[in-house]
Amino acid sequence: MRPDLLNRIFQIKDQTSFQDTALEIFAYQFANNPVYNDFIKQLGLNQNAVHAVPDIPFIPVEFFKSHKIVTGSHPAAIIFESSGTSGKYVSKHFVADPALYAESLLRTFRLFYGEPSEYFIAALLPSSVERKNSSLTFMMQDLINRSANPFSGFYLNNIRGMISSIKQSRSANQKVFLISVSYTLIDLAEEYSPDLSGVIVMETGGMKGRRKEMTREGLHSVLKKKFNLPAIHSEYGMTELLSQAYSKGEGIFYCPPWMKIFIRDPQDPLTLISEPGRTGGINIIDLANIYSCSFIATDDLGRIHEDGGFEVLGRLDNSDIRGCNLLIE
Repeated sequence: MRPDLLNRIFQIKDQTSFQDTALEIFAYQFANNPVYNDFIKQLGLNQNAVHAVPDIPFIPVEFFKSHKIVTGSHPAAIIFESSGTSGKYVSKHFVADPALYAESLLRTFRLFYGEPSEYFIAALLPSSVERKNSSLTFMMQDLINRSANPFSGFYLNNIRGMISSIKQSRSANQKVFLISVSYTLIDLAEEYSPDLSGVIVMETGGMKGRRKEMTREGLHSVLKKKFNLPAIHSEYGMTELLSQAYSKGEGIFYCPPWMKIFIRDPQDPLTLISEPGRTGGINIIDLANIYSCSFIATDDLGRIHEDGGFEVLGRLDNSDIRGCNLLIE
């Protein structure tokens, strides 16, 4: 592994540096990831067919369930697992360098929200003791560790304590960041209806069978009214990625510079749609995935806006129920 290539991931400033780094990582993964290499060859393609980022083949996200997706010979320091439904295979992400994930999530948080040390961070989620193979739990534990507020922590089993700590923090004019899965936020809204004015409240996805599915617009409408908030924030991430996109409202997500979203034709999975506003499958380039695979075709349906923001509109047909919301079961 070339150290200069690894170091350039978080130094990307523009489209040119993104393309140059993406093409080099593609070449590295084509040469050193047996599953990705075989996938490309099965498509009848080779490395010489890739001249620009849109030419890069995206591996289906389902491969993380059926194959060990690793680049190089680095042993896994941690294995993140998705929260699958009973009796179904789960995705596994073999992470060679957890520090790379920590750097990616910290840089992204700083980009969107500033220093985590400035926040009281409340995770309405299982703790790392209860769910140690969850990438979301790892992420929140890392941010909690960086918080200077001694009350920052996991509050799934202490909701009244969380509400009390939020009130104290807000009274002291401290910034508050609350993250949870969608159906738990609905539970919080219906059972407690706390006034969370001034709090950043972030949801991570749909109901995953625990409640009747709602549109993101409908979910946010309920939460804004119950929590006395002008906007609900959202996180778009998954077990198979080491980076996240964030929305500060209206369900429009934005990526850090080393992550990029593409839309593929739902009728032709090898063709990308270049026009903004058209709906299709979401493909992701996450350059932080340098030791697994940086080029992933997801099961999500979405569209890109002209300014580069994107929406997640739902799931493609026949895709499994999955995601961080299943953690709590």
